[in-house]
This record gives sequence, structure tokens and C-alpha cells, in this order.
Amino acid sequence: MCETRPLLKKEDANVNNDDMEMLRRLKAYQPIAFLVTFFGYFASHFARKSYSTVKQELQKKAGYSPFILGAMDAIFMLTYGAGNVISGQLGDTFNPVTVLAIGLWGSGACLLVMVGAIFANLVYVNVLLANTVILGILFLFGMFQATGTPVGTAVMGNWFCDDHSVKRRGAIYGVWTCHHNFGDIFAGLVTAWILRSGFSYTWALVIPALTNIVFGFITIGLVADPYHIGIVTPEIKINQARFEAKRKEMAERGEILEKKDAGLQPISFRDAFKIPMVAKYAIAFGFFKLTNYCLFFWLPYFLEKHFDPVTSNLIASLYSIGMVPGGIVVGYISDMLGGRRALVNAVFMGLLIVFLAVFAKISATPDVNPVVLQFLITWIGILVGGPNNIIPSAVAADLASHPSVCGSSKSLGTVTGLINGCGSVTSAIGLLPIGPLQSAFGWPAVWIYLIVCTATGMCLLGSKIYDEIFPSSETNAAKVGTNIQG
Repeated sequence: MCETRPLLKKEDANVNNDDMEMLRRLKAYQPIAFLVTFFGYFASHFARKSYSTVKQELQKKAGYSPFILGAMDAIFMLTYGAGNVISGQLGDTFNPVTVLAIGLWGSGACLLVMVGAIFANLVYVNVLLANTVILGILFLFGMFQATGTPVGTAVMGNWFCDDHSVKRRGAIYGVWTCHHNFGDIFAGLVTAWILRSGFSYTWALVIPALTNIVFGFITIGLVADPYHIGIVTPEIKINQARFEAKRKEMAERGEILEKKDAGLQPISFRDAFKIPMVAKYAIAFGFFKLTNYCLFFWLPYFLEKHFDPVTSNLIASLYSIGMVPGGIVVGYISDMLGGRRALVNAVFMGLLIVFLAVFAKISATPDVNPVVLQFLITWIGILVGGPNNIIPSAVAADLASHPSVCGSSKSLGTVTGLINGCGSVTSAIGLLPIGPLQSAFGWPAVWIYLIVCTATGMCLLGSKIYDEIFPSSETNAAKVGTNIQG
């Protein structure tokens, strides 16, 4: 991503007309980059949510056992986690819009193959073969789905790199990351409409599959980087100058740094992990993401124990609806507080623990009050949505701007991939006990388990939260150094 400098003004005597034209073109293309990546990831999450909205049908009509349904989630999250790390590096190394398009096409193809396996009645032909096929599909599905967050965030970082955008980074990414919430909501509504209309539940897989394929063709036409269409912004010039300085410094030590893509080099995984707080955020995000994906995968299943499938999907959609303002509020408030995102996230996580405790108490009763349930699910969505939307976007962009990556504008995809990927692996492992825990001790035990996970994630960010509350002189100096250019 680009480093920052004060936005150029016409009255600045050192600014020439070419610089102003470059900035005008940058601003003109920003809405296009925002909308294409937004709706591309909307389509991706529409596909991701679709199979979880028909879990009861997959069990009752297609014959898949609850154990296999849980294994599908775990396999998806494991390959999704590994795929995030790989995709982030691929997006920083190759044309990121190509990587995004391949992810969308592959996601659509996986869902169509799943529908084919359902129509073939494989469970009733050979259980082992059926289970192997469905888990194999989810293995590939996770890899294709993994392109959205790291690569899409990198494209956003390429275009929203001017000083004005960086100062509003939390708000911009807070709105942009609503794409997956809208995708989840749309999946629930479409599935509810399909089931209510009497159509086969497989249409809940076919429609998002075709949507992904269509958006893959739209995405491939996006310009990934301003530099690719001749927009050489002052930020890119600064990065090029710093790259040259770094190359000269290495040359004095007898080392060689080859110049590729006008000095805009992707960083390595090793260099990304050296950035302060990347490792801690990656692990902490895993615990936050575990809470999100437990509700993402299992909330419709839990609700169908109390309501019919149509009502369950509509109520579950409130969780995704709540996540929309959650990310926007965290992003906006953290911008107002000078980028203190860990502190704002901690407040949201603390409140989430309280609401999960109430939810555990409510779910222990045989007759759940629908109004109370809807209220709790909406607020849990708001509180989960803040950290889960901001950490792999605005926080990752903050970390990728650290002075240690000077000379490289291609760090955001790798950093985002590591945070989201490591978080996904952690959450995948954490999802494994959900089914057995629920079977042995009931749903209250699941919500208590999520409380422990949320508290653990907060503890991992403890040092960052403390630094934001009581910033040291070194912290202030580093923050100033990140924003001073020249």
C-alpha cells in the first residue's frame, strides 16, 4: 500500500499541474475500486453463507450427519486460513484482480459441484464416497474463498492512499467491510424465500454460485493499482525514492536488491511478522473470529430447534444486520481517537462477554422469547462486527504502514493475509469442539466457551490497549515518524 503525505493543494508553490492531475484521476477512480471490490466480496460471502443456511436440509434430505456438517466447517476454515496467507502473497506478487476473479469463479464452481453431488444421492450410494466428496469440495471452496479479504484489502489500499483517505481509514474500511455482512444477510433472505416458495433447497446453492461467476467477470476488468494506468502519485514517488535509498544502502554492504515494478516490491512473510503487533493481532483475531464463525455456522442450526427453517434464517439475519453498524462505529470512533483501534475493540469485546452471558442464560430455557432473542442476536452482531470488520482491514492497513516496510508499497495483502489466515486457522481448531460440546452439555456451554475465547483475545491485545491508553514518548515518536514524509 502507499505511504502517506499531506494532500497536495493548488496553492502549494512546489506542486506542478501534473501532480494535481494525478491526484484528480486518483480521486475519480476511488469509487470504482470501492464498489467493484465491495460487490465482489458481497458475492463471495453470499456463496460462503449459502450452505450453512441449508444445514438442516443437508442433514434431513441429503443424508449428511451432524458430524460431517461440523467437519465441513472445520475443513473450510483450515483451508480458508491457509489460503489467506497464500492469497495475500499472491495478491502482492501478481495482478490482484486476477486473483480475486479466480477466487470468485472457483467459489461458484465448488457450489455447482456440491449441487451435483446432492442430486447424485451419493450418501445413499456410498457414505464414505459421499463424505469424501463433500469434504473435498469444502477444501477447495475454502481456498477460493480466501482471496477476498487480503487481496481486496490490498486493492483498496492501493487506491485509498492519499492523506485525506488515511485519516478516515477506519470509517472507509468500516463501511467497505460491510460487504460480507450484506452478503450474509442476502443469503439468509434468499434461502428463506426459496424455502417459503416451495422450491428445492438446492437453489440456495445454485443462485450464489452463478452470482459469483458473473462477478468474477466484472472484477477482472478492475484496475488494481493507480500505477498501472499511469497515475504516479506523490506517494508512489516517495516509495520509489525510499526503495532506491534502501538499494544503495544494501549495495554498500555488498548486497543486491533487484528493482522490479518501478521499485514497488512485495514484502516476505518473515518481514511481515517482524512488524510490531502483527503476530499478536493474528492470534487474537483467531479468538474473535472463532466467536463470529461459531455464530455464522451454527446460529441457524440452533434457531431451527425452536423455529421453522424460514423463521430461523430470518432471525439469524439479524446477526449479520447488526454487524453492519458495528464495523462502521468502531472505525469512525477509532478515527476520532487518533487511530486507537485496540482500545475501541476492547470495549466492544467487553460488552460482548456480557451479552453472551445473558444469551447463555436465555438459551437454557425451553421456551425462548422471540423478541428477547432477536434483541440479543442483533446486539451480539453489533459487538462482534466491530473488531471482526476492522482488524483485517483498517488495523492491517495501519500495521502495513509501519516504517519497517519503507520501500515497499506491496505489504498490505501479505499483512492482511497473515492476520486473517492465522486467525482462520485458530478459529478452525476452535470450531471442532462446538458440536461435541453442544451434544454433551447443551447450548449454554457453547456460549460460555465463546466467552472464554473472547476474553483470551482481549488479553493478547493487553499491551497494545495499555499503550493506547498511556502512550509513551517512544510510541508518540514512532507514530509521528510513520506520517512524516520526505
